Amino acid sequence: MKYLIVNGDDLGASPGVNRGIVAAHRQGPLTSASLMVNRPASYDAAHLVRDLPKLSVGLHADLADIPGSPADREAGERCRAELHDQMQSFQELMGRLPTHVDSHHNVHRDPRWLPHFLDLADRYGLPLREHSPVRYLSAFYGQWGGETHLEQIGVETLVRLLETRLVAGVTELSCHPGYCDPQLRSSYRTEREVELRTLCDPEVREFLSARQIRLVDFRSAMDLLDSVTGGND
Repeated sequence: MKYLIVNGDDLGASPGVNRGIVAAHRQGPLTSASLMVNRPASYDAAHLVRDLPKLSVGLHADLADIPGSPADREAGERCRAELHDQMQSFQELMGRLPTHVDSHHNVHRDPRWLPHFLDLADRYGLPLREHSPVRYLSAFYGQWGGETHLEQIGVETLVRLLETRLVAGVTELSCHPGYCDPQLRSSYRTEREVELRTLCDPEVREFLSARQIRLVDFRSAMDLLDSVTGGND
């Protein structure tokens, strides 16, 4: 059986992104989102999604404001402290723990930052992107080499991606839906609205149904994986 988590990154980045993620959940296949807790629109995001019981919400850790390089020992300590501060902020905003952990621009992939992310995930018993039984699929993205490629986030491309890249088990498809607004500090702008239209296109839902691909959120996915493994790692 193929199970799919559709996760909207950058929740909290701006009011337009927040509204876009909610729309992709209500009108499309989005089942999960990752919340940035250090942006002006973070409170608005938490307010919008707090009462969406079928939407899992994780921590989208943002380390952009940490000075120094990952090789600097003091920067590493600041990273560790910042991650735990953001975890605390998430709980204050949402009133609960996140369902998963990932990072803005996938900075947790850096081997010098990674131990701090692994420590955080282990401490709270949460899946960390690319370090759990959930496979990660990042190819649904409309900007490569600093150039916009809207053809990479159209309906036909998404359907082909799901047709060819999903395997048995649980897969997370990351996406970045949203509406452009002046508060969005990102070069990824027009692409967000295209992603949103693609995700909400009826053809996507029809394809998932025809292929018997089951949409799940992180909570149900982890329960499913636990039942398969008997709760053992």
